[in-house]
Amino acid sequence: MKFNNRDQKIEEELSNARNIIGKGTTLNGDLETFGNIRLEGKMIGNLKTKSKLIVGHSSEIEGNVTAQNADVEGQITGNIEVSEILTLKGSAVINGDISTNKLVVETGAVFNGGCKMGVNMKEIKIGGNRSGEEPVILTAQS
Repeated sequence: MKFNNRDQKIEEELSNARNIIGKGTTLNGDLETFGNIRLEGKMIGNLKTKSKLIVGHSSEIEGNVTAQNADVEGQITGNIEVSEILTLKGSAVINGDISTNKLVVETGAVFNGGCKMGVNMKEIKIGGNRSGEEPVILTAQS
């Protein structure tokens, strides 16, 4: 699928969005975004972003994660696919398989699962609905 200049501009604007799921918040369900996302609460469901994901120290994800880049300080129970760089900070706990181009693991990080590195992933698709309608994209600006 080729983008025209208008579609490229819209996607660039969407990728500059910042989303935050705050401490004390629990999100049940899947989340897709073009923009950066920071998770400080708990999420039960799959998370997909075409930009950067930051998983805070006290946060938890129970589901699969797909991102362009990711920094993980909290806990993820599920598979992780990162097209560029995945950084596991010292407090990270991962229970699931990892597929990434590059992996950085700090001292203290815990990882239980398989790992494939140097993987060239396909483009991350957002809003793959079947009805042909534009996807509903929720963003929060701070």
